[in-house]
Amino acid sequence: MITRLTASALGVPHGFLGRTGGVSSGIFASLNVGLGSSDAPDTVKENRLRALQAVAPGSRLVTLHQIHSARVVEAGDWDDRARPEADALVTNRTGMALGILTADCAPVLLADADAQVIGAAHAGWKGALGGVLQATVEAMVALGARRERIAAAIGPCIARQSYEVGSDFRDRFLADDPATAHFFADGRPGHCHFDLEGFCVSRLADAGVRTVEALGRDTCAAPEHFFSYRRTTHAGEPDYGRQLSLIAL
Repeated sequence: MITRLTASALGVPHGFLGRTGGVSSGIFASLNVGLGSSDAPDTVKENRLRALQAVAPGSRLVTLHQIHSARVVEAGDWDDRARPEADALVTNRTGMALGILTADCAPVLLADADAQVIGAAHAGWKGALGGVLQATVEAMVALGARRERIAAAIGPCIARQSYEVGSDFRDRFLADDPATAHFFADGRPGHCHFDLEGFCVSRLADAGVRTVEALGRDTCAAPEHFFSYRRTTHAGEPDYGRQLSLIAL
């Protein structure tokens, strides 16, 4: 059975999906939607269809070739094999389901329900630091949204207690803005823990988004519910599954 998490703030069809309810097996069990994974292509295709049916049946699923950037595109009718390189997409068209794939990075769904404008962003640390969330808000405004009406939801991602980084990682953030120090907690010598979800909340606020709902679910700490790149890396596994977050009009 597909597990679908939702946020009360968005007001349009959406869902943050986990790893259950699909047809993949082994390390990809079971709802792996990653076209870039080494899972069987037909299996991934079936999983993507099931995910779409769970959130926005009858819509067209539109995803990206995600590259950890701040690039935002307007959703189009491209084929899965011709996905543009970007990390966020926006639309004001009905019948389109915007999809973001993650396996520890933060999936962020946004909506101005009154203007019927939606967005979806893939916010890893690099994209979040680079401004992908602010760029997504700007792209929505260009389609008719009003930033003070935009609501955002941050889905399951790696939590601070699971996200150990080196001090050089923290230094990169502090060089950009010393005020980001409070997103880090001390860890073992030479290391600290980063609050990706909290940082994304802050970036959305910087963009003028007044309503932000963070689900507070840790992908790394819940192997029965979510795929996790970091958990897979620590386990020495050769590949990992990706989960899908969707929003539609």
